[in-house]
Parts: sequence; structure tokens; C-alpha cells
Amino acid sequence: MNKTFDRYASIIFFLLGIGFMWKSTEISSSSYGSTVGPNILPFGLGALLVIFSIRLFYEVLKAKSESKKDEKLDIKKFLIIFVAALFYAFFLEYIGYIIGTFVFLLISFQTIERGNWLKSILIAGLFSAGVYVIFVVLLEGSMPGLPIWLS
Repeated sequence: MNKTFDRYASIIFFLLGIGFMWKSTEISSSSYGSTVGPNILPFGLGALLVIFSIRLFYEVLKAKSESKKDEKLDIKKFLIIFVAALFYAFFLEYIGYIIGTFVFLLISFQTIERGNWLKSILIAGLFSAGVYVIFVVLLEGSMPGLPIWLS
């Protein structure tokens, strides 16, 4: 744990979460053909970011001072996940939410911890399908489910 980095990161994430919540109130509360408005997800994600950043800040304050070790940041893993997130955002409309989220999560899980493919595939598949079912079927929202060429 790098206390200085975590402290500054928690403050930045807190401000970012507040910004998400504030700007999401400016989005219309309903969209065409959907009972769930486009403002719900950004507001909820902003609230989660605020809660998690407060938790991180608390953990940093609570942590006992440790001997200073030269901790190296794992830039390679960060860049792999960052590039995967960029591709995910760019190709979401073309490959659909379910496939795109599954592939992004699978790449992320394997980047963080190599091996255990069955566990990664199971979690990525259940999460992407579960979120799609909850949002589209239960909440009657809209999102790109299947690739454009299959629709």
C-alpha cells in the first residue's frame, strides 16, 4: 500500500464521483421507450465512486505506518487494462454489451491474475449476462445486446 498515492487517489476519485453525480442531474430523466432514464447509471456510479473513495481514505488513515519500501507501480498491467477499456468503449456498439463486457472482463481478470481460466470465464459471463438481464428485462432499459451484424 502506497499511502501517499492512495490518499491523493481517494481525493481525486471523490471529486470525480461528485462531478458524475452533479452532471448526471443535467441529463434528462427519461428516454424514448425506456422507463429507466439515462441519468440513473451515471448518478449511481458516481455515488459508488464517492462511497469507495471515502472508504479508501479511511483505510489510508487507519493503516499503521510501515517501513518505506520501494514499491513499483505495475504500469504494464495498467496499460493493458486501459487499452482494453478504450477498445471496449470504441467497439461497444458494434459487438454489443454482452460480448464486449465479457471480453473486457476476461482480459482484465487474466491481466490481474493469470491462470484459472474457468473461474474468469464463469464470472465474466455471469456478470455480463446478469447486468444485461437486470437492466433490459427487469428495468426495461435499452442497451446494445447483440452485435450489429447479428441483429
